[in-house]
Amino acid sequence: MKKKILLIGGAGFVGSNLAKFLIQNRDAELTLADYSFSRDKSEYFTEQEISDINFVQDDFTSYAAFNNLDKDFDFVYMLASVVGVNNTLDHPDEVIRVNTALIYNTLEWLKSTSVKRVLFTSTSETYSGTTEVLDYSVPTDELVPLCIQDVSDPRFTYAITKILGESAFLNYAKKYNFEATVVRYHNAFGPDMGFKHVIPHLVERFMNNESPFRMYGHDQTRAFSYIKDTVEGTVLAMESELASDEIFHIGSSQEISIEELIKAVGEMMGYSGEYVEAPTYPGSVSRRCPDISKAKRLLGYNPQTDWKVGLANTVEWYKDYFSKNNLARQDGFKEQEKF
Repeated sequence: MKKKILLIGGAGFVGSNLAKFLIQNRDAELTLADYSFSRDKSEYFTEQEISDINFVQDDFTSYAAFNNLDKDFDFVYMLASVVGVNNTLDHPDEVIRVNTALIYNTLEWLKSTSVKRVLFTSTSETYSGTTEVLDYSVPTDELVPLCIQDVSDPRFTYAITKILGESAFLNYAKKYNFEATVVRYHNAFGPDMGFKHVIPHLVERFMNNESPFRMYGHDQTRAFSYIKDTVEGTVLAMESELASDEIFHIGSSQEISIEELIKAVGEMMGYSGEYVEAPTYPGSVSRRCPDISKAKRLLGYNPQTDWKVGLANTVEWYKDYFSKNNLARQDGFKEQEKF
């Protein structure tokens, strides 16, 4: 039976890839809602797919925008937020305003609908302070207490809004009789992921012939999740009967150092120069890797893409983009020393 599905934040990196998966793999009536669909839709969808999708463009930090949406969706994916280290450090006020407004307006709108299930996308940064300051175990499971190291540090404004969202969606769901699930993403990446992330920054810097190449946070570790695996885990969390009122870590268990990542990108870019260690970015944690055993057990989640395979696809996309366009669409890389 066809499902009526809404993606709030459907123009974003995860949202557009999720939409593509749903339109190709599910019998769905799909609505994508976002502030802007800045790219040509034909870059993501076929002509037939575009005709089958309802696109709603408006500013959803204003409650009035929700009047443009139907009220009888089966599934609502709440993906919309302002993200990126540069944004938190340069515009923490906007991160707080936009993300809080999106969360509150969505929840208030849900009260007036017959929506059955909602999935809120959160982040591993909600518990970054717990692993860094309180020495909580890594890989980290969903029972980890959430912790912010310094509430006044703008670096944590994004994480704070996601903590709010987790609590708000789970508690509104109990009171207003819809099912809610939270997924925490762990370094989702892939082609066309934007320009405020580590991998596009690296490609940009290698193409600018930086030498010696500075390895910011070289000894930190992360586990990178290729977008295909991230999307499939998200859909499993929405569709599983076991997922209501649950939180799932969606990511990869392949923990690597930032130095390893940098040198892998350098090899793909044909760099043969010197590497030098450099300081890390403010508020960046030393280790992060998810324990995904709960998602495997309850959802059947099983990420398939080796990080180097995903990295090669991603680097190739950005090499091609920068070769044709010279500069990032957004402000691209910002040196740690300038923060």
